[in-house]
Amino acid sequence: MPIDITMPALSPTMEEGKLAKWHVKEGDSVSSGDVIAEIETDKATMEVEAVDEGKIGKIMVAEGTDNVKVNAVIAVLLQEGEDASAIGAGAGKPAEAPKAEAPKATPATEAPPAKAEAPAAAPAPVANSNKGTSAPARAEGGRVFASPLAKRLAKEAGIEIAAISGTGPKGRVIKADVEAAKSGKAPLKAAASAPAAAAPATGMSKNQVMALYEEGTYEVVPNDGMRKTIAARLTESKQTVPHFYLTVDCRIDALLAAREQINAAAPKSKDGKPEFKLSVNDFVMKAWAIALQRVPAANATWAGDSILYHKRSDVAVAVAIPGGLFTPVVKSCDTKSLRQISEDVKDLATRARNKKLAPHEYQGGSSSVSNLGMFGIKDFAAVINPPHGTILAVGVGEERVYPDKGEIKIGQFMTCTLSCDHRSVDGALGAEVLGVFKGLIENPVMMLA
Repeated sequence: MPIDITMPALSPTMEEGKLAKWHVKEGDSVSSGDVIAEIETDKATMEVEAVDEGKIGKIMVAEGTDNVKVNAVIAVLLQEGEDASAIGAGAGKPAEAPKAEAPKATPATEAPPAKAEAPAAAPAPVANSNKGTSAPARAEGGRVFASPLAKRLAKEAGIEIAAISGTGPKGRVIKADVEAAKSGKAPLKAAASAPAAAAPATGMSKNQVMALYEEGTYEVVPNDGMRKTIAARLTESKQTVPHFYLTVDCRIDALLAAREQINAAAPKSKDGKPEFKLSVNDFVMKAWAIALQRVPAANATWAGDSILYHKRSDVAVAVAIPGGLFTPVVKSCDTKSLRQISEDVKDLATRARNKKLAPHEYQGGSSSVSNLGMFGIKDFAAVINPPHGTILAVGVGEERVYPDKGEIKIGQFMTCTLSCDHRSVDGALGAEVLGVFKGLIENPVMMLA
């Protein structure tokens, strides 16, 4: 019997991914453990291995396809003695099967969604009276039946699915109907499209935005999975996480002197280059991790009906890459030497830019560090990366004039801003942990105490 090869879930939160590349073609023989494809998630590119022996009978999802749902069939593997005739006619569309069968569902199954959607669909019968069988198929509660692909295309085009006349089985809206509506070949239903007036509540559609600009003055670049995930997570963070911000100026003369001494003492490799070179950010990571240990109540994350107080200082570091960013996590950062932290961050950053991180390397942690000092940014307030409870934003180190016992002096200073989730970290607690951090940064020798 043919074996379905399905889209794997490469992380606990993965719902869909992009089938980036096939390493096999139809007719190829594969063995267990052979790499057959590459899957792109929002954060990484992972290889998919065959788990059974056989021959690739049919490839269901083309290379480069986006938004492939987890557990959707991407290929069919034929076992010994089988040929392509063993593949069922309906193979390759399992992801649509549940929705395709929706019109046959029992009233008990359809009742909850029909009740929830009834208010928005109330005007629909008026439109249907003019179109007869060409109107979209609807459940008793007003639900419009359409293929998942049609729904996605309509959403991307900013068209209300209820406004499109369906030509599929029993009036179901299919891809061709959406394309006809987009091109203007099929008129939209005025009454059915009325609910679209509420669109600004969730943002302007792509077509509405494009209409504001002169044609030919812009380039349209579709958002990839990473950009969509960043947009969704940070929008959710700013809408649901009550942020507040605390800022301190840290004098870093002692830190810079210590860094210079350590780097000067670094052993040389065979080619004469130092085996390591510490950055200011390595000291920041170490100091922040220790501060979270010394004020354990601040090493916390919100979990709905509870607060999680973390025993380790697993600190994420923001890494910019083309088109987005990663936040790989340095585990037990407080227990590692500055050299270990430096090596870990460089390794994680390199693999992040190549999208070679495993999910466990960029998930978890209780706090983050985002450093824009290398770009000359003096200070900024970072957005908390859920489920973290805090994020420390670090600015550039610069010379500043400051008063000292009646004298005017010059020193190196760095501004740091702590963003806190007020649900788990209150103002006084945030001030306390930031004060400990400031003390460690200004007296780096105390990191050894």
